[in-house]
Amino acid sequence: MRVRFAPSPTGQLHVGNARTALFNWLLARGAGGTFILRIEDTDFARSTKEAAQSALEDMRWLGLNWNEGVDTGGEYGPYFQSERLHIYRAHAVELMSRGLAYRCFCSEEQLEMERYHTLRAGQPPKYGGRCRDIPKDEARRRIENGEPAVIRFRIPPDRDVVFTDVVRGEVRFNTEVIGDPVLLRSDGVPAYNFAVVVDDALMAITHVIRGEDHVSNTPRQLLLYEAFGWTPPLFAHVSMVLGPDHSKLSKRHGATSVSEFRERGYLPEALANYLALLGWSPGEGEELLPLEELARRFRLEDVGRSAGVFDVEKLAWVNRHYLKAADPARLAGLCLPFLQREGWALQPGEADRMYLESVVPLAAASVDRLDQVPARLRFLFDYSASRALEDAVIRAEAIAVRPVLDALASELEGRPPLIDREAFRAMAARVREKTGQKGKALFHPIRLALTGEAEGLELDLAVPAIERGAMLASSGMVRVPSAAERAGLFLAAVDGP
Repeated sequence: MRVRFAPSPTGQLHVGNARTALFNWLLARGAGGTFILRIEDTDFARSTKEAAQSALEDMRWLGLNWNEGVDTGGEYGPYFQSERLHIYRAHAVELMSRGLAYRCFCSEEQLEMERYHTLRAGQPPKYGGRCRDIPKDEARRRIENGEPAVIRFRIPPDRDVVFTDVVRGEVRFNTEVIGDPVLLRSDGVPAYNFAVVVDDALMAITHVIRGEDHVSNTPRQLLLYEAFGWTPPLFAHVSMVLGPDHSKLSKRHGATSVSEFRERGYLPEALANYLALLGWSPGEGEELLPLEELARRFRLEDVGRSAGVFDVEKLAWVNRHYLKAADPARLAGLCLPFLQREGWALQPGEADRMYLESVVPLAAASVDRLDQVPARLRFLFDYSASRALEDAVIRAEAIAVRPVLDALASELEGRPPLIDREAFRAMAARVREKTGQKGKALFHPIRLALTGEAEGLELDLAVPAIERGAMLASSGMVRVPSAAERAGLFLAAVDGP
């Protein structure tokens, strides 16, 4: 089995295309086949090296490594279409020599006018065959005189082209609705339907898995396979990925590219796992599975025909699962860029990293994605009593619970830092005994004073994190004020203007 994914590097890798790549990868991986990556970069006006490199990085990030292709090599290369132009030209010439293709000299204006009249007549637009019968000698003379021309393929008249789609069943087209397609443009660059057939055939592709928007391309491609005497691959056209409103997933629905989800702090295993669930199920009641297990279970015949609706809430649920299961060191490393953007951890040393490994998982356990972690850790790295008291309700509450704040400051002054949950609970118990307050009346003032926030992590986790941060002798991270310092700063802010 040999399958391929062939993105066009004209922009970021869309999650719909990534889902197609994933299905190809799962099929090949599960069957012990070969997964090939090639780049369809013949749209010279829009293709960029940066977009091609970005697609490779996104694929690797998702864990979809390829056995053959770009950056990997193989016996069927080259794997950039821009390096295969001579191959397409040779095959186009072969078809012309056999009378299966011809030169077309129609101008863009002529073609547009023909299209206009066809649509006005209520017929599907197709090339009418104006240049089909130009004698070869005349065509050669016009070419030698510098007249631009494309090469078109002769579609046989009044034939049914039938194929069995692995996902959609039998599909039938009549050639009367298919115009003669362009093989090579006047500048020698191949059209998609021609290049993809030549590439797939010469690279011995056995299965073509792609989006359903390519169904109408298939009859043209099958006729080209027939013209060359090649055995076509099995085709499977998977449904589109739609937005929540069942329209094509686009920017108005939010993030649409793999890189955007990556930058927002989704884990690659979460995005890959979720994409696998769009149009396919690994088993009833089983959704959260690693890639290797998904590959073991994947069957192309089980892919559904209904469109996959991209549900960000479902993706968040999947991501939360993987965040909770992630290694703390890995989480800290992934969160570091987000903390650096805030200016909190510019050049963390070894001790700083160990500290982050202890606090980042606490925050990650209550967020949907990693770019939300800084907001959960602001109480550590950006404590501000005055900012908290700008809220009139909080200031009024702080004044009303002054006895708790005084007792808290007294209990923290000159005592060992509260580096674990037991130490914090013992301190809170002493404040309770001094003030007679309990429950919210006790713990909410403590939270306000020590975190500067009205809500957040459980205090018996947050306060030890504060104390451990205050003990760091670091020049690579912002200083974390101790609990005692915070209690004093908060009281001073309450008494201030």
